[in-house]
This record gives sequence, structure tokens and C-alpha cells, in this order.
Amino acid sequence: MHEDLKRLKRIGWAIRAVFALGIAASLAGNVLHAQDNPISQAISAWSPLALLLTVELISRVPVRRGTASYARLAATAVIAGIAAWVSYWHMAGVATRYGETDASPYLLPFSVDGLIVVASISLVEIGGRIRSLAEAAAKVAAAPVPAPTVIEVAEEIAPVPAAKKTSAKRVTPRPVSADKVAKAAAKLPGAPVAKIAAKAGVSPSTARRHLAALRVTDASPTSTQPAEKPHLTAA
Repeated sequence: MHEDLKRLKRIGWAIRAVFALGIAASLAGNVLHAQDNPISQAISAWSPLALLLTVELISRVPVRRGTASYARLAATAVIAGIAAWVSYWHMAGVATRYGETDASPYLLPFSVDGLIVVASISLVEIGGRIRSLAEAAAKVAAAPVPAPTVIEVAEEIAPVPAAKKTSAKRVTPRPVSADKVAKAAAKLPGAPVAKIAAKAGVSPSTARRHLAALRVTDASPTSTQPAEKPHLTAA
């Protein structure tokens, strides 16, 4: 959109240069045909200048609907008609004075006035297109940026994987009597259960239960070193 706007502005300046060239030719013809005094020359130069200012106003001020816009267009048409009529006869007189014969003096002004008409219409048209693009660009720049949705935010922000909670094994503390039985069995290898129980200060049934638990623990596959197994004998 910005590139189109720049391109149209360049074309607009080129059309404005062509329009100024036509006005300059009409202005020169009017001044040359006027009497050799500043007042006559200023009067003859006024019509092309009025047309130049009118077209500039029309091309730069936005056209709105309504009675005022139609009145402005009608006034522009009247000013253009007056300028064309006055310029035509001034240029025809100048062309005749400087050697143009037959139909040439009467056809030559049409080329100047026609160039002015085409350039003025093109200038008004491209001015409207430039304003339309400028307004569209301003609306796009002023448009609020939509807030991201929940799905877009979820896609942009990757969820952080939560650390796995390693369930720690609950270790049940071994009773004091089990430690006493283990120490007594280590000091009295091969002793009967009654003797180990007496050494540990527990009952024979308690000693027998702890000794059985110790044997199961020592025989588990996680044990790295074989534990010394007490020799169980009947009491």
C-alpha cells in the first residue's frame, strides 16, 4: 500500500508539471496579445492563473457529497470555460501576428486548452486516489491489534514439563528387639534360639521371628554380600 501511494504521488507531480506547462503556454499567449502596458497584461494573465488555482483547490481538497460540492464543481467548470474562451482568442491572435496562416491560428489554441483540460481532470482523479489510499493506510495503522487467544498463547508458550516426583520408599524402623537379636546371633553363631533369646533379653518366640526376618533379608537379591546366617537349632 505504501509503494502504491508513493507511485501515485510521483505520477501526481508529473501531471502537475504537464498542467503547469499548459498554463504557462496559455499565460504567455495572453500576455503577448495584450497591449504593451502592465494593466492590460495583468488582466489577460488573470484567466489562466484563476484556472490554475481552481484546479489546485479541487485536486487537493476532498470532494464531499452535497450541494456545496456540486456548486464547487459548477464554479470550476465556469472558470475553466472563461479561461478557455479568453485564452483561445488571445493565442489565435498571437499565432496570426507571428506568421501562422489559414486554419493554423484557430487550431493551435485547441492543443493548449485540450492539454490543460486533460491534465486538470487527471490531477483531480489522481488526487482522489491518493486521498483514498492515505485514509486506508491511516485506518490500518490505527486499527487495534487483536489480543491473542488462549490457543495461540498455548501454542507460543510451550508447557514446562513438571519434574517427576519420585516416590520414596517408606522405611519402617526396625524394632529395638530385632537389633538385639541380630547382635546376639552374630556373637553366638550356631547357638540355639533359646540361648540367643536369653542373650538378647527377649522371648524365644520373638527371637525366632526376628531370626526368620533376618534370614529372608539376607537371602534377597539386593544384598551385595552374603550375611552370616545363624544356625537354628531346636530349643
